Amino acid sequence: MRATAARRAAAQRLREASVASPERDADLLLAHVLGIPLGRLPLVDALAAREQEAYDALVVRRAAREPLQHLTGTAAFRHVELAVGPGVFVPRPETELLAGWAIEQAQAVAAPVVVDLCTGSGAVAAAVKDEVPDAEVHAVELDEQAYAWAERNLSGTGVDLRHGDMATAFDDLLGTVDVVVCNPPYIPLEAWESVAAEARDHDPHLALFSGQDGLDAMRVLERRAAQLLRPGGVVGAEHADVQGESAPAVFAAAGRWLDVADHRDLAGRARYVTARLAR
Repeated sequence: MRATAARRAAAQRLREASVASPERDADLLLAHVLGIPLGRLPLVDALAAREQEAYDALVVRRAAREPLQHLTGTAAFRHVELAVGPGVFVPRPETELLAGWAIEQAQAVAAPVVVDLCTGSGAVAAAVKDEVPDAEVHAVELDEQAYAWAERNLSGTGVDLRHGDMATAFDDLLGTVDVVVCNPPYIPLEAWESVAAEARDHDPHLALFSGQDGLDAMRVLERRAAQLLRPGGVVGAEHADVQGESAPAVFAAAGRWLDVADHRDLAGRARYVTARLAR
């Protein structure tokens, strides 16, 4: 079958399945099957029978809303590539903004100490260590399956990865950390039906849901960050786009934070909150 016809048919099938980016996903899956960079697809004339069979099988799975990254086994995040699959939250492009903030904060400090709570796949920790090599980076993950993925992604990077609860992790670092960063669970339990099928049916629920208002983990983060940070240290955390006021309010109400601010993503949606621990 001609490659262009195969790509067109795949994109149409994904479009009918309400996949958000059918053309790009169709192309990425074909590039994965062929083992070539995306930019070389226009040079492919026809598919061998076994290539077409493998491609069709992946398209069927993607049409069933299995995450693209689970099918390819990898997810790009800033300048690093992560191994991902069942049992771990797939890092989203919008989280790169939070990671960028953490990187900028770390770069402003000599020999920075950075802690990534709820590390998941290890995406933020890996990005910080990659772009701030002199940083002392620590990460923690509670879920056993996610921890295994983080262990794989952070192996050999120099990141100190621990298996545990963010509420009690890093007692040995209390009062010494420069930057705390976290992408916590933040979806309200009542919002179950509104969650995209890829996340609801495939991401671990521990990484998604956080109490009736979605802010239970944010409250834990506020308390633990206050204990971990040195005076003047900073914390940043992602939140749902509807929490642009309620997430910052968690920090403002505590009475120990300065410069509490919310930040928008490239689409103009409220995306993450930052604050500085009072001296």
